[in-house]
Amino acid sequence: MLDGRTILVTGAARGLGAEIARSLAAKGADLLLADIAEDEGRAVAQDLGARFLPVDLGDPASIEAVGAHLVREGNGVLHGLVNNGAIATGIGGIPYDEIAIDSWDRVMTVNVRGTWLMTRAAAPALKASGSGRIVNVASDTALWGAPRLMSYVASKGAVMAMTRSFARELGPDRIGVTAVAPGILTTESTDYVPEARHRLYAEGRAVPGPQAPGEITDVVAFLLSEGALSLTGQVLPVNNGFVFN
Repeated sequence: MLDGRTILVTGAARGLGAEIARSLAAKGADLLLADIAEDEGRAVAQDLGARFLPVDLGDPASIEAVGAHLVREGNGVLHGLVNNGAIATGIGGIPYDEIAIDSWDRVMTVNVRGTWLMTRAAAPALKASGSGRIVNVASDTALWGAPRLMSYVASKGAVMAMTRSFARELGPDRIGVTAVAPGILTTESTDYVPEARHRLYAEGRAVPGPQAPGEITDVVAFLLSEGALSLTGQVLPVNNGFVFN
């Protein structure tokens, strides 16, 4: 499905990002993996025969360096970008009126501004491919309004909104932009989530039970393929039917 397509995945050192990377590698993609966690990211890249680029999504210069690398390497061509990197841990369980302003700003800087800047940095290489695809990893929490998670919910709602605007701005270059909105997945990033919230998802899904990261990776892979252009601008809740969009 992805033979001959070069794809960049951010936040690929662990959790969902690493699972996405493994799935894309199995489908023939030539991968560039990026993360702030260099040791873990390089280990995943080595395991998959991929290349690794360090990136701090909170630092514009770091993101620009990734963009410069894309221009220098591989004839400046990139076929896909998965904006998966985000702050998701250590920010839940806090009422809206107790969130520290510094914490709020950090989440918005990485999850929202980082997604915008990474897309901007990758856009020239995506345009050069003639069939660029961007998949933004959002969250279904922004669809149903999860409580005590306000900064994360707001950031992922912004990612959904940006997906639609990016689809219109990049569409003339035949770049398709979509978003996936998972629910709670069984990764280390959700270990802090109260058992009651896990149970709410497991019992409330149309397909009951827990959801592993591998259950959404095939969807991401399809959205990165040449045949997915007609879905541009769409936000797909990939949550086994917990919430419908």
